[in-house]
Amino acid sequence: MKRQILTFAVVGVVNTATYYCLYLLFLTGLPYLAAHILAFLLSMIGSFFLNARFTYRTRPTWRAFLLFPLTNLTNFLITTAGVYLIVDVLHAGSRFAPLLASAAAIPVTFVVSRWVMLPKGIA
Repeated sequence: MKRQILTFAVVGVVNTATYYCLYLLFLTGLPYLAAHILAFLLSMIGSFFLNARFTYRTRPTWRAFLLFPLTNLTNFLITTAGVYLIVDVLHAGSRFAPLLASAAAIPVTFVVSRWVMLPKGIA
C-alpha cells in the first residue's frame, strides 16, 4: 500500500500539471469555470489510465473506467467550490485558484479510486 500511495502522489502531480496546463490554455478563450470543467474532464481520463497502469497495476476495464468519474466527484465538488470561493468570494484571482483548491480533495480521491480500481477482495 505504501508504494500505491507514493505512485498515486506522483500520478497526481502529473495529472495536476496536465490539468493546470489545459486550464491555462482553455482560460485564454473560455470563462474560468468552463476552463476548469473541461481541463478537469480531460485530465481525469489521463489519470484513470495512469493509475490503472502504474498505481494499481491492473488492466483497465470498462467497469472501472465508467466508475472512475465517481471517484473524482468529491474531488470535482471540492475543487470547483474552492475555485469559486477563491475567485468570486475572496477575489484572489483565477490563475492559481485550482492548485489551492485541489489540495483538500487528494486523500478522499485516493481512498475512493483504490476501491474502484482494485478487484474486490484486494482493496
